Amino acid sequence: MTGDFNIRDNNWDPNYPHHSVHTEDLFTLAKSLGLGLSPPINSGPTRFADNLCDTNSVIDLAFINPNNSGFGQHSLYPELRRPSDHVPLIIEVSINKTNIDNSFWSISKDSEEEKNFIKAITDNTLALDTSNITSKENLEAIVQRLASIFNETWYSQAKKKRITKHSKEW
Repeated sequence: MTGDFNIRDNNWDPNYPHHSVHTEDLFTLAKSLGLGLSPPINSGPTRFADNLCDTNSVIDLAFINPNNSGFGQHSLYPELRRPSDHVPLIIEVSINKTNIDNSFWSISKDSEEEKNFIKAITDNTLALDTSNITSKENLEAIVQRLASIFNETWYSQAKKKRITKHSKEW
């Protein structure tokens, strides 16, 4: 979670002498999201004053998950601020070099497989003997058989597909 929080506080700005009443609320929100304040690798102001009466300040903050090793600390880049009075905050994110298998099982809409799936589910469900539901055990056995019907029928008709960089977005 990053951004211009417009909160001046000496927790992150040693040149500011006070604590803000909003700091505790911000920390509570961040903690509820599993985040902690990330101190920048290179400290400095994140907002440069646009007039001589104001001082530069630290109001742009970054909160990261301290348990996620993929997210490093952030850096301030004042040389990239161009016409803005705010400094860009850049967080380095590690990307795993191993291939992550992004696959799923699917039945295409209006396909022969979809027709076969619906027919098999209908036929097998109608064929279930539900006349002997006299106990919890009998009901559980019928429900388990129904789950097996859906599972077996799905995998007999569905095809495994992989998501790749060439896959359609929809």
